[in-house]
Amino acid sequence: MTHQPPYEELEQRIKELEKEVFDPQQAEQEVEGERKRMDVILSALNTGLALINPDLTIAWVNPQTEKILPWDELVGKVCYEAAAKRDEPCEGCGALKAFSDGQIHETVRQSPVDEKWHHIVSVPIKDESGTVVNVLESVTDITAIKQAERDRDRAMKELEALKDQLQAENIYLKEEIQTVQGFKGIVGKSNPLLYVLSKVEQVAETDSTVLIQGETGVGKELIARAIHQASLRSGRPFVKVNCAAMPSQLIESELFGHEPGAFTGANRLRRGRFELSEGGTIFLDEISEIPLELQAKLLGVLQEKKFERVGSMKTLSVDVRIIVATNRYLTDEIAAGRFRTDLFYRLNVFPITVPPLRNRRDDIPLLVEHFVPMFAKRIGKTIDQIPQPVMERLVAYDWPGNVRELRNVIERASITCPGPVLRLPKSIEANLPELNQAGESQSDLLTLDEMERRHILKALETTGWRISGDKGAAKILNINPSTLRNRMKKLGLKKT
Repeated sequence: MTHQPPYEELEQRIKELEKEVFDPQQAEQEVEGERKRMDVILSALNTGLALINPDLTIAWVNPQTEKILPWDELVGKVCYEAAAKRDEPCEGCGALKAFSDGQIHETVRQSPVDEKWHHIVSVPIKDESGTVVNVLESVTDITAIKQAERDRDRAMKELEALKDQLQAENIYLKEEIQTVQGFKGIVGKSNPLLYVLSKVEQVAETDSTVLIQGETGVGKELIARAIHQASLRSGRPFVKVNCAAMPSQLIESELFGHEPGAFTGANRLRRGRFELSEGGTIFLDEISEIPLELQAKLLGVLQEKKFERVGSMKTLSVDVRIIVATNRYLTDEIAAGRFRTDLFYRLNVFPITVPPLRNRRDDIPLLVEHFVPMFAKRIGKTIDQIPQPVMERLVAYDWPGNVRELRNVIERASITCPGPVLRLPKSIEANLPELNQAGESQSDLLTLDEMERRHILKALETTGWRISGDKGAAKILNINPSTLRNRMKKLGLKKT
């Protein structure tokens, strides 16, 4: 038998149901409370929300949308008119697509009004039959993200440019490493060399252009490096360009760089030696070999510190110190029409003449003692004895190839030497002067003129080629300055 609830209980339950069903005021209050709770939640979001009708009018927006799009009242207006100030829907409108295919769509768009970037997600809202009745769009301001992306892209481009520059510098340094390894400093203590080094000290801390003159092999590059190392630019690159070693048609590209497509084979941008030496020093060796048609452009760089890459109209600025060297008399090149006069005067700001090795024989023993252990160590030998007769013959030789020739001779002797005592190969000994028992070269005794020539030359080198005055060579030789000049002319003595 089923238990029946008492009448009073049924009556109470009926009253509760009537209250739930027929109390519209309470239902409205509950709906309003739920709406307020949703508004609080939606207002807390950092994303704008907008409900779009099928005719693309705005049915509702949350407060964040009004902050993102701070214009007139949005509700009731066509979305593309209110948000983008357009007369027709935006290209690729996500709301239109969502109404059309019922799918979620994402778009990124920059506002034509304030140029801010927005990320928009269009979500279709469907009724029970599956028809899209509204589209809910979320709008997020991504302007800061876009700016970060632009900064990143710019930084990547700068990094790529720096990478290209470092690669170019690496290639250049690989080409130069043998030169740097051969010398750790300038070796010598003769008066002519000390005079040159005093001029290096004078000019190093300036940015003045330096013209280094001297015969082949005297060490012009070492003097250029000494100037750079003693300058305020010592922490920046020292870039060497051997103008005589490059084909004339490629010198411009090597110096100033080229753009892609500037000429056949120019497949990518190449930065020239001037750009590589930014902030540092560029050393143009054998400057007389630069083609005449390129000298005008070089003159412009010297004067304005500006140039254009080959194939480009864009002017680039460069902060670089310029040192040039030559083994020719540029005045003779000017007379022959191979060198511009204005370029010569622009280069000849601070000339330094490096004396040949035969004019500083006091340095030869020091150079030999420097080269022998260096080459012996390199080839794995021990050579610790240099016989005096060998040294005297090396000192007596005139060395037309200067320090470079001496270096090569010592390297070859070190390779062929069988023991710890330095021996010269017969092929080298054949070219060196024989010494008599007094240790003098036979050629030293040929004529009185030669003896006089050497004596006058030593006096001139001691005084830095000053002829007259209390510290002049004429005073040391105890002769009249005009007499000394006549003897110098007769003996063919002139400062190189």
